[in-house]
Amino acid sequence: MPVSSCGLRRLELSVAEPELSVDFFAAVLGWTVIAEPGGSFSGWVGDRLATQVVAGEQGWRFFFDGDEPRELKVNSSVDSGRVLHGPWAPPPRHGEPCWVELMTDAPEDEFWMNELGWESRPGAEDFVLFMSSRHGDPRPVAGRLETIRAQGWTAYFAVDDLARACERVSELDGRVLLEPTTVPTGLIASIEGPHGGPCVLLEQPKGWGGTWAV
Repeated sequence: MPVSSCGLRRLELSVAEPELSVDFFAAVLGWTVIAEPGGSFSGWVGDRLATQVVAGEQGWRFFFDGDEPRELKVNSSVDSGRVLHGPWAPPPRHGEPCWVELMTDAPEDEFWMNELGWESRPGAEDFVLFMSSRHGDPRPVAGRLETIRAQGWTAYFAVDDLARACERVSELDGRVLLEPTTVPTGLIASIEGPHGGPCVLLEQPKGWGGTWAV
């Protein structure tokens, strides 16, 4: 079995208008934006990389750490490098990734456990927590929700004030897909920028995974 993945090495958004998209998310999430070679951009929170925004049409892509780089299913891969976000990383600040969740109508938990060395633990109806034991006691590293809605991995970003963040989304011509509501992870809202990139905002998570943090 592969060494247990302990989080995200990096997160990437592939959209047709990368500059417009990174400007939208920077305005909502407070990123410092740096232009990169080839027309791509990176969004930073202090000295930590929040995401990269590149030209394309794949939407969000998730790069988990693992023993060797390789493609996984749906919008994810294994990559090498330093783990930036996860249960053993510093607590997420406003604008940083703070959780990842797989939305699927065909759960394949064994696949993810075998590929990433995770364990599973029931969290609630139709929901499973994936746990990593990479650095000691198992900690929640990702979630899986069985649903017929949008499929694939979903990014969560920490915000200090969810209501204000949603107001900012609307001011910038984005969409609030799901108004603020409380779920087992915490107080969330689902949003999408005017040029794509649907994601979830989580208010003041105390650690990776919000209320799942240990």
